[in-house]
Amino acid sequence: MSIFVDENTRVVVQGITGREGRFHARQCMDYGTRVVAGVTPGKGGQEVEGVPVYDTVAEAARGAGANCSLIFVPPTLAADAILEAVEAGMDTVVTITEGIPVLDMLRVKTHMRDSSTRLIGPNCPGIISPGRCKVGIMPGAIHKPGGPVGVVSRSGTLTYEVVDQLTKQGIGQSTCIGIGGDPVNGTSFLDVLAAFERDPETSAVLLVGEIGGDAEERAAEFAAREMTKPVAGFVAGLTAPPGRRMGHAGAVISGGSGTAGGKIEAMRRNGVSVCEDLGNLGVCCEQAFRDVV
Repeated sequence: MSIFVDENTRVVVQGITGREGRFHARQCMDYGTRVVAGVTPGKGGQEVEGVPVYDTVAEAARGAGANCSLIFVPPTLAADAILEAVEAGMDTVVTITEGIPVLDMLRVKTHMRDSSTRLIGPNCPGIISPGRCKVGIMPGAIHKPGGPVGVVSRSGTLTYEVVDQLTKQGIGQSTCIGIGGDPVNGTSFLDVLAAFERDPETSAVLLVGEIGGDAEERAAEFAAREMTKPVAGFVAGLTAPPGRRMGHAGAVISGGSGTAGGKIEAMRRNGVSVCEDLGNLGVCCEQAFRDVV
């Protein structure tokens, strides 16, 4: 099995009538994902790429049996789109949108406190179970189905790089998930590590971090305390200057905290195998996971 999505996932694309929504809905369908509906308020009754469009997510759930939402909605409207999907009872909501105001995401997090919906993102590439289901914008061709390694990352493009290296080493992936680099997001490293620990098809985990915050340190401590499966890690930003924002809203070093060096030290202290050379990551993982791959 995979975590969070699989071949039975039925996806509704919020914003499917926009350029990005249409394009990536088509890409997901071409990969084999069951995209059963789209949503754009006021455009219900149309079809996009052969997919019926509804005015609301609730209508898509009732009419097409959707249980997962993929969101391509502008930042100013994205929080309401997330909450609409939550209210419609989606099991999983994948939010690709970047630039959502932090206050909006705090409102979403507060509203979702007692919800059973899994929010992935925002500002993320989404999630893929190779060979089964792609709910996001990642290139499907670089993934290798049927493998034992779960991948979780704060960075989108780094996720693609590390997955490509794993595949070139002949190492397949069980699930690959980008959680996003914003300071307020729905799914954390700890959530994903716990899910991988429970997943019988995942035998090892690759954790890809970056500067800023303490998520990687807490993930390393969790891995040492709670996980029986080997974990390898990579942290981007070794040369990042303190105080300068580096892409993601959460990727900033403040004082002596949040540095790549500090995160790497925490990982090693907690038994996580660390690769500092991105170009050699595939080989490093092959060595770190040699007993399970």
